[in-house]
Amino acid sequence: MSSPTNAVSTDNPRAKTGRIRNVLTRGNGRVPMLQLVMLATLIILGASLIPGFTRLNSVYSMLIIASFLGLAALGQTLVVLLGGLDLSVPAFIVLSAMLTSELYGTYGWPFPAIAAFIVLVSLVVGGISGYLSHKYRVQPLIVTLGVGTVVTGATLIWIGGKQPGSAPAFLSNFVSPVGTTFGLKIPPAVVLWCLLAVGIGFILRHTKFGKSLYATGSSIRAAELALVPTRRIWVSAFSLSALSAAVVGALLAGFSGSADLTMGDPYLFQSLTAVIVGGTAFGARGDYWHTFIGALLLTVLSTILIGVGFSSSDQTIIYGILILVVVAGYSRDRALRDRV
Repeated sequence: MSSPTNAVSTDNPRAKTGRIRNVLTRGNGRVPMLQLVMLATLIILGASLIPGFTRLNSVYSMLIIASFLGLAALGQTLVVLLGGLDLSVPAFIVLSAMLTSELYGTYGWPFPAIAAFIVLVSLVVGGISGYLSHKYRVQPLIVTLGVGTVVTGATLIWIGGKQPGSAPAFLSNFVSPVGTTFGLKIPPAVVLWCLLAVGIGFILRHTKFGKSLYATGSSIRAAELALVPTRRIWVSAFSLSALSAAVVGALLAGFSGSADLTMGDPYLFQSLTAVIVGGTAFGARGDYWHTFIGALLLTVLSTILIGVGFSSSDQTIIYGILILVVVAGYSRDRALRDRV
């Protein structure tokens, strides 16, 4: 895993800035063919093993579950591209779910005010993680663990052991497999995920922020020599990671009707798995479309495993094996590129 102190191996400034120039111009548009083949294979396998696997309602249900995972992995993708990990994802999911349920169901806040408050809190607190990691050159894994613990503790104090309120009814419709979008029989949560995927894909590929993020993830010192505002990139990436987790929390509150202190726990491991299996690697390799495919792949795989009777423990083992296989593929690919 890379850290904020990573740098190129040479002390030659010309070599460092040349490397950044390559990162800014080379692009990260490789199609994740292996993942697409695996996804197609799993869909065929699921259709042959599980009755009704390809029915429209089943497909929409899987897409909604995948959208939760994909959105949780959105910010994680940005952090991984920088060479870090965000361990505070579950904490922001729970915080957002609790705020949504409590402020609406107990205190009667209008949802726009709740959404604005959640956005503000997640951006500020997430940005603190990025700022501290960058300024003090501390591993983001450690900083986000601490920040996530503080957020979880603050949530527990605020709830005070009482049962949280209920989420807005329209959120339940928003994440329902039978929900509609402008009259079309497509769940709004799926539409939101696709729109955000297109937006993040465009930002990473075609904007100054995206190029700066790849440059910073490749080598933070070299990026600074190329006048990239690395601190701003770190703060923005971690703010967006917290915000994407908060979006998942609000959607999960609608999905379950309320909030639960453990509802964010599965998304720490699963969001990272979606990023890695999708083909995004630590330090400026990959993009969100890889994660998008990874989230679909994991959701289809999980559905098949549940359908044929595998336990959650069995699924965790299989996910771990999958990560090892993909990481081994990364290593082989790097070795081949070094020899070319």
